[in-house]
Amino acid sequence: MQLLELEGLHVAFSTDRGEAKAVNGIDLSLKESETLAVVGESGSGKSVTALAILGLLPKRTAMVRADALRFDGRDLMALSEEQLRAMRGKDIGMVFQDPMTSLNPVLTIGRQLSEIGEVHLGMTRATAQDHAADLLDQVGIPQAKARLRDYPHQFSGGMRQRVGIAMAIACKPKLLIADEPTTALDVTVQAQVLELLAELQAEMRMAIMLVTHDLGVVARIADRVLVMYAGSVVETGSAEAVFSRTGMPYTRALLRSVPRLDQADEGPLRPIRGSPPDVMRLAKGCSFAPRCDLVEARCHLGQPPLARCGPDHQAACVLVEPTA
Repeated sequence: MQLLELEGLHVAFSTDRGEAKAVNGIDLSLKESETLAVVGESGSGKSVTALAILGLLPKRTAMVRADALRFDGRDLMALSEEQLRAMRGKDIGMVFQDPMTSLNPVLTIGRQLSEIGEVHLGMTRATAQDHAADLLDQVGIPQAKARLRDYPHQFSGGMRQRVGIAMAIACKPKLLIADEPTTALDVTVQAQVLELLAELQAEMRMAIMLVTHDLGVVARIADRVLVMYAGSVVETGSAEAVFSRTGMPYTRALLRSVPRLDQADEGPLRPIRGSPPDVMRLAKGCSFAPRCDLVEARCHLGQPPLARCGPDHQAACVLVEPTA
């Protein structure tokens, strides 16, 4: 059963320079208990997509429209702000990029966690405090009850990320959106956070939408991958298909730029040349053409649509040979 269905999402921002087209008509879907990784460079539209689903983009500057945006059978576009607020945290949890800025520095960890129980679960202050301690224990923070009195600055980066995860799962949501959950963490802590997410998913049977630029993270826990570039989906499919039968030159370039210990003899890393396009002035043709090593004249004629290049695998490139 499809838990999340998104069709034709467009997001643009009003700026002093004009309209910035951050997301350009993307589709995605997510089943119950599935992990979908949304991958791409900074500025590709990953986080904007996640925030648009939750209705967290600024109303004054962001223009959001979609042909369909459904969660668990409900039309999110038709919900009021109050209804969306009730759904956030309870049915859809989110782990934000930087736990230091997403946590309130002047409130204790216990107060921030217990507030969720009081607001969404109708708990008393005392019961919510016990619930908060249980959550910290669940995400692996030692001496959980004592740490409720601490403030965010008294936790390490990895511990703050665990607190962010505890807040996101406090109401046992059906969907967890994790926006760069391992950014700025060392490799050991990254592995611990990923292992924690996998354990929580197995225990709670929740779906995970993982927003990341780290393909090592994707290979470890994702069922399906959606690659974004300049606000558009350029490749999508099962993790196995995207990694082993890559169809889009941009995805191949991302993979080549990741260090691999098992291919140490292949020479230095190959970074992607050039810079991502300016979303204020997107070219008519393939947005990746100016940086692509395989560019042809026809690449400048128009943005290629997603073409089927295998079972549950699509890529947007003129070089892809469509399959039946």
